[in-house]
Amino acid sequence: MEAKKSFTELINSDTPTLVDFYADWCGPCKMMAPVIDQLANEMTGKVKVLKVDVDRNQKAATAYKIQGVPTFILFKKGKIVWQQAGGVPIHTLKNIIQQHS
Repeated sequence: MEAKKSFTELINSDTPTLVDFYADWCGPCKMMAPVIDQLANEMTGKVKVLKVDVDRNQKAATAYKIQGVPTFILFKKGKIVWQQAGGVPIHTLKNIIQQHS
């Protein structure tokens, strides 16, 4: 079993890391949840997927200036390579991840 890694360790990875900033009360977040789960399953080994609840992790939300949920940020080696608020189709997410793999 892999040791628990910190948020910073995960986003500093050579493997792209998609962070889904969401909230439990957010309707669009609930609609995106199965899309993100499918993406994680289909792209195992090509992307790491993290879900961050903005209500429970306000420091992270503030640090990345999250103003609306859902907001998706793709990190590669600790740098933001893509960011978008709102729903995103799975094919768009796959294309963006492949561009940064």
